[in-house]
Amino acid sequence: MNYHHRLIEPKLRSYVDSFSCTLVTGARQVGKSTLLEEQFGKTCRTFVFDPVQDLYEVRKDPDLFLRNNPPPLILDEIQYVPELVPALKRAVDRDRRSGMYLITGSQQWEVMRHLAESLAGRVSMLELPTFCFQEADDVDPPCWLNLWVDECRHGLDRGLEALRTHVSSQRSATQAIWRGGFPEVQTLEESVVPGWMQGYVSTYLQRDIRTLLEIRDEMQYASFLGLCAALTAQECNYSQLGRDIGLTSPTAKRWIGVLKGTYQWLEVPAFSSNHIRRLSGKPKGYLSDTGLACFLMRLSSPQAVQGHPAFGALFETLVATQCWKQLQEQALIPALYHYRQHSGAEVDLILEKDGRLFPIEIKASSQARPSDARSIHIFQEKIGSVVQPGLIIYGGSEILRLSETCAAVPFDLTPG
Repeated sequence: MNYHHRLIEPKLRSYVDSFSCTLVTGARQVGKSTLLEEQFGKTCRTFVFDPVQDLYEVRKDPDLFLRNNPPPLILDEIQYVPELVPALKRAVDRDRRSGMYLITGSQQWEVMRHLAESLAGRVSMLELPTFCFQEADDVDPPCWLNLWVDECRHGLDRGLEALRTHVSSQRSATQAIWRGGFPEVQTLEESVVPGWMQGYVSTYLQRDIRTLLEIRDEMQYASFLGLCAALTAQECNYSQLGRDIGLTSPTAKRWIGVLKGTYQWLEVPAFSSNHIRRLSGKPKGYLSDTGLACFLMRLSSPQAVQGHPAFGALFETLVATQCWKQLQEQALIPALYHYRQHSGAEVDLILEKDGRLFPIEIKASSQARPSDARSIHIFQEKIGSVVQPGLIIYGGSEILRLSETCAAVPFDLTPG
């Protein structure tokens, strides 16, 4: 498979030049190892760790392993050798050169937290998601959303001028939803994609869930995973989330935490102009890959997606996760929120950067109308001058001005 450049490459190189250790995290099969090998494989030796076998006797004597293998090193899937973390700290304390250890991991749990705590000030951290459209098409950055955020603060006309350097790629929404963003899936024949997804879920349950939760009934967690897919793009109600499969509210909340910790779930907090109240609102949740969601919902083809009752939720999930992936390009990633009033006004995404708020509404329709901007206008009026011009991201192909403070853009913009 040909290498596709990733949006975080410039940030990754600058981190490696500045820190002794750089940790690249993300879900399984998103391309962490490929990224490091492509960028640094010619100058670094690579060690891939195994959950069962101690291939390099790292667990037996981690300090000896590091002495026998001087840096720079790529240490792949470090969560399988937690014994290595204290040894890394000792090695880095003796030698604070930059670019010594490039590390990958697919869990946010104990090993990752221990690594971050032990190497505070010595380690930089990056998360690698699945492909966004720009990466899948191997198109150079910057991404259109980051251009919009930089320019629309100077007015809607400046924002539209930046967007019009891009055009719709005429990508099929149903194809994009059904395949998702895992790099390997992009080149597979349609008939074998479900088999790849089945293998992915099985490995995830056996390697991650069995270890993290120490549960005997993996099938119950598989049912929970399917339930989360069916509830993507909805507010998280933990008291109801696991009721249908016999889970208590604390268990459902803990299991959602495991999904987040293994990069399978994107949770967007509720927005409030009162910063304290933001913590008490219900978050909105998205399964991080729409292709995985389709597999879990037993949608066998792109054609099955089009007429499905969940199409709107899957389209919103596609766009929300695409936005989040594009934002990884930025040095400081903007915060993401969602907004909902009791009166019914709802804005799917609110980006917060430099004290400014950028509202985004997502519509699966192929047409965008001025009335679609109603909730954005309500949000702009209620919150005030910190709210920048709004965007409707929709399923059509034209960039449109809908009002003096809102524009509509296709979901699949690419440099023109």
